[in-house]
Amino acid sequence: MGVREDERNQQLMAAWLGSLGAVITGRRNYDDAVPWWGADGPTGPARRPVFVVTHEAPKESPEGGVYTFVTDGLESALEQARAVAQDKDVTVMGGANIGRQYIAAGLVDEISIHLVPVLFHSGTRMFENLSSEHIELEPVEVIETPSATHLRYRVVK
Repeated sequence: MGVREDERNQQLMAAWLGSLGAVITGRRNYDDAVPWWGADGPTGPARRPVFVVTHEAPKESPEGGVYTFVTDGLESALEQARAVAQDKDVTVMGGANIGRQYIAAGLVDEISIHLVPVLFHSGTRMFENLSSEHIELEPVEVIETPSATHLRYRVVK
């Protein structure tokens, strides 16, 4: 069963989108995905703002797009995302590198993993070389659908 045919998965994604105020991603994920996302970004017609952490903004970006390129660091991207999200959630998505940086900096409250039943040839390990200390997680939720197993953990501070 494909993701589009998985009604339960679609319902979950719609609910999560409803609580989402802004997205943070890295430049590599942006470069790889923008041909599919287009001007609307990863949230499609919902058009949630996307903050792309990068050393240098691209010369071109989709006209009328939801993208803001942040060249002054993780904390700045988080501040900007929180400001536009107001009381809604901010998510860091796509790219193990950017996720790992936010976790290592202690800027993550929860970790959601959407485990899909596909093994890729290669990739970057999400939790490799995070820090010299353990990061304790508290399980919050596990939801299984035919398209994915959704795992959510709270970071114990």
